[in-house]
Order: sequence, then structure tokens, then C-alpha cells
Amino acid sequence: MRSLVIGASGGIGGAVAEKLGQRGEVVALSRSGAGLDVTDEGCVAAALERLDGQFDLVFVATGALGSPEKAIRSLDARALADQFAVNAAGPILVLKHALRLMPRDRRSVFAALSARVGSIGDNGLGGWYSYRASKAALNQLLRTAAIEVARTHRQAVVASLHPGTVATRFTEGYAHRKVPPETAAANLLAVVDRLTPAESGGFFDYAGKTIPW
Repeated sequence: MRSLVIGASGGIGGAVAEKLGQRGEVVALSRSGAGLDVTDEGCVAAALERLDGQFDLVFVATGALGSPEKAIRSLDARALADQFAVNAAGPILVLKHALRLMPRDRRSVFAALSARVGSIGDNGLGGWYSYRASKAALNQLLRTAAIEVARTHRQAVVASLHPGTVATRFTEGYAHRKVPPETAAANLLAVVDRLTPAESGGFFDYAGKTIPW
């Protein structure tokens, strides 16, 4: 198995890369390790153009929480745009430039970390405007891309994944029950292993259950 992990310096990305290393070759890229800024398309294109061969799995573990708004009065246009740049535009730009690295003659997977709070149907608490909206946008982008990808890569799977609450720097200060990154990585890869092309474009949690849009 050959895998590409984007965002490999983060808690979840690092754990995913480590577990994939037990299965085969892993190319691990990140902002801190390789200068890969997913908000800069030129940077994304240059980084992926340097890669050769094909990847069975492209896993995007980038993301930013920002300062979650508790009320609409806290909304800031710049902060909103920044969340969209990292959480929505970043992963879809990776797919745009990584598609040529995914095989057409066998199963391959493109997976990106989303979040349950990106579900519109599951939103019963409100708040977190920018983060929620950017993850909802990511889900729509991947859903749309899955339709196009299926025309050229008939066995490909494109998926949004919710990792649960994971004990990383990202979740410091939040009192929710958390799982270690290693556990989250194992859960996510188990989901990736089970997904079929018929499920491409879906939004799944760490147990493989479908999350409402």
C-alpha cells in the first residue's frame, strides 16, 4: 500500500501516517515539515507535482478551529474567510492536484477530516459559525467532486470523515471525552478500509456511520 498524508505534523495526521507506515510506503507532507500551505494553490501544486507514481490512499488531516463564535455578534468576515481557506478550499485543492496520482484501474481513496458540527441536519446547539460553515462547505465540495471523480476513477472513494474528539493541541481547553490520536487513527483507517465506491461522496463518523448533511 502506498499512501500520501497531508497534515502529517498534526496529532491525527501524525498518528495516521505512523499506522500507514506499517502497511507500506508513506509520503508525509505538512506545513512545518515540508512547507506545504494548503491555502496556497501554487504551493499545493508544486508539492504534488514533485511526486511520482500512484497512491492507494490520499488522507488530508489539515484543519483549523480558529476562535469559535458563541454569538452572531462575534462574526468577523476575515476570520470566516480564513476558516474557509483552511477547512474547505485546502482539501479540495489537494484533491484537484492529487487526482493524477490516484490509480484508475483499482480502488483508491481520498479522505479528508471533516467534523460532525459541519452537519446542518445535526446542528441543534448553534454557535461556531465559521467552523461549522467551513466544514459544511468541505462536505459539499467533496460530495460534488466524488461525482466527477467517478467518471474517470470508477473504483475511487471520496469521503469526509469525522474523527470524534481527539486529544490533540486542536482540542486543548475543551472538556469533552477524548480519545488518543492513535485510537482515532485506527478507527479512521478501519472506516477507510471498509468504504466502497458506492459510498463515495459520503460523510462518515469514526465508526463508519453516516452523518446527516
